[in-house]
Amino acid sequence: MTDPTVPVVRARGLTRSYGTRSALDGVDLDLGPGVTGLLGRNGAGKTTLLRCLATDLDAGQGELRLLGRDPLRAGDRTEIRRRLGYLPQNPEFYPHFTAFGLVDYVACLKELGGRRARHDEVRRSLRRVGLYDRRHSRVRRLSGGMRQRLGLACALLGDPELLLLDEPTIGLDPEQRIRFRSLVSELATGSTVVLSTHQIEDVAALCRRVVCLDRGRVAFDGTPGELVERAQGRVWVQWERPREGVTTWRLADGRYRVLTPEGTGPVDDGTRTRVEPTLEDAYLLLTGVEREAA
Repeated sequence: MTDPTVPVVRARGLTRSYGTRSALDGVDLDLGPGVTGLLGRNGAGKTTLLRCLATDLDAGQGELRLLGRDPLRAGDRTEIRRRLGYLPQNPEFYPHFTAFGLVDYVACLKELGGRRARHDEVRRSLRRVGLYDRRHSRVRRLSGGMRQRLGLACALLGDPELLLLDEPTIGLDPEQRIRFRSLVSELATGSTVVLSTHQIEDVAALCRRVVCLDRGRVAFDGTPGELVERAQGRVWVQWERPREGVTTWRLADGRYRVLTPEGTGPVDDGTRTRVEPTLEDAYLLLTGVEREAA
């Protein structure tokens, strides 16, 4: 078991480049039990970070420790992979496998016990994601949402101590997303879960900590409430289309929701009304308005 005094994930100066472009630029991060939401624009470095944490990519420059071990060492890397679960974005599967056969194949790779114990774990994992009744179906005959749940079943095998989820709710309908949230909230009691997503409502519902990446760097690391607090006084609704230079969109009732850079909000004069920010507002201000101003 992991030493509770040692972070499950510890990164110092983590840097990873593709040619001349830096995907990660000096990331410092300590993660422990619970659900951490990983936010950022496309290209901010979220998937690269998850691939490093999943030992799919080496850390490049900097220091990385996972579950108290060094992923650059072959023996440590094997042990880390036994104890983590990883759902990549848009996972690809062998189309001629059955759902049961695919999850069983992953369980073999993770060396999960003998045949009987392994099959019991495969059945348990399929039940957790609601796919047990489709266990004999070929992967090619499953819908996109079912394939996403199948990938989650593979990631959940063996109750991993570190669970990495990259856009896990893509293709899930609202009922399935609620079931996913319930499952992740149960896992969070004893595991470290990193949830990379563009679905801000999933982060608001599940995460006690938020890490925002911007251009490969950590732009924010704190609680959802602390991020929302940074947006206080900077969100308005008004009837007239606002001036250029702010982030805005038209609401269903015809008004405009306006996000303004700090210190540049309009006057609350009856035609404009200041409103409480949401987590989505705060995220957009952090990565949109503030970035463009910079």
